[in-house]
Amino acid sequence: MSQYVFKMPDLGEGTVDAEIVAWHTKPGDAVTEDQLIVEVMTDKAAVEVPAPVSGRVVSITGAPGDKVAVGSPLIVFDVGEGAAADGGAGQPAHVPPSAPGPTIAGSAAKPAALNAASAPSPAKTAAPTAASAPVKGTAPLPAAPAARQGRVMASPANRRRAREAGIDLSTVAGSGPGGRILRGDLLAAGPYSAKARAAQAAQGGPDVPAETSEIKVIGVRRLIAERMSEAKRNIPHFAYVEEVDVTELESLRQHLNLSRPADAASLSYLPLVVMALTRVLESFPQCNVLYDVARGVLVRYRGAHVGIATQTPDGLKVPVLRNAQSLGLWEVAAEIRRLAERARANKATRDELVGSTITVTSLGKLGGIASTPIINAPEVAIIGLNKAIERPVVHQGAVAVRRIMNLSSSFDHRFVDGYDAAAMIQALKDLLEHPATIFIPKVKSQ
Repeated sequence: MSQYVFKMPDLGEGTVDAEIVAWHTKPGDAVTEDQLIVEVMTDKAAVEVPAPVSGRVVSITGAPGDKVAVGSPLIVFDVGEGAAADGGAGQPAHVPPSAPGPTIAGSAAKPAALNAASAPSPAKTAAPTAASAPVKGTAPLPAAPAARQGRVMASPANRRRAREAGIDLSTVAGSGPGGRILRGDLLAAGPYSAKARAAQAAQGGPDVPAETSEIKVIGVRRLIAERMSEAKRNIPHFAYVEEVDVTELESLRQHLNLSRPADAASLSYLPLVVMALTRVLESFPQCNVLYDVARGVLVRYRGAHVGIATQTPDGLKVPVLRNAQSLGLWEVAAEIRRLAERARANKATRDELVGSTITVTSLGKLGGIASTPIINAPEVAIIGLNKAIERPVVHQGAVAVRRIMNLSSSFDHRFVDGYDAAAMIQALKDLLEHPATIFIPKVKSQ
């Protein structure tokens, strides 16, 4: 048998490890060169890794959620003659001692040998008793281990639970100190266990819902959790909410939609807000920066690279609209739509997901009255759009029905003073309330 050890590749930009998101093969499978074998996640983006050779999979390293260091063995192939042809007929080859890579603490399952060593030894099944009879309405449970000799250790509450569930405590292996039976042991042994539910399903009996379920935090959701925690922990957020009368903006939006290009989607507020934001940043360049914490330097940008917070099936992603200040309205709208579609389809490239200098986030009709968005580090500002609704307000000395929308924004108070943050949002408000001014070229001072 000739083996080929494929190691975790260097995915660029200083990546030192990658998280396993999903395996698309398993030991014993036959794969061909360039076939997708695993999906991994770096701190930047999801990456699909193809097979470098054709052959039969001998072993894989890591389960979904585990991290594997760059250069560590990822998958071992048998590339000997006929390896790809015999498929999974043969037994997987012995896993080399160097194959397992580093994993997140506590995330890897126990090895099969360890589980076998810790499991109770097989024995004849004890005769069923009244205490071990199944609960009414449930399917018979799989045969239980033989009754233990000696005293059964369990709390009064767990003894009561066992009686109510019809579980014979002498047949339950306790996982607590000294073999004490814990609540989890009862759940694993009783009518709510996975085995019991499987038996019920096989016999067509009623399905008893599990009391709890566990969802492993991996992939994009793990990355979101880490970044949000880090941003909230390290950045002193300064929130600023302002009310904006978007009645005229709504009128302009409807007028533009009536005359939009044939291939253009209906115009929302978002492209108009992005256009106005690029104009405002010309006067507030301190809000269009990235903070390089390693060097203690603020990197100021001339171009506005606007991150568009996008909800996807995998969680929140922020594709980047680059040099938005140089695009026209319909170009901005088309690019936002293209980036959002690619992000939702998990087709956005690494370059499309990094490099934003300021982020705009909107929940559309679910936007609520106000929010406190978390800054997309290393940026120093984020602009949030809330729901636009019609309500009575005082307008030009009289009560009138106007369309009102709040801007909820957050700033890094280390680098953006409260006055500057308020002044920037007031400037943005002025453009949105008089939308024709968004498109008037700025007069350069002599």
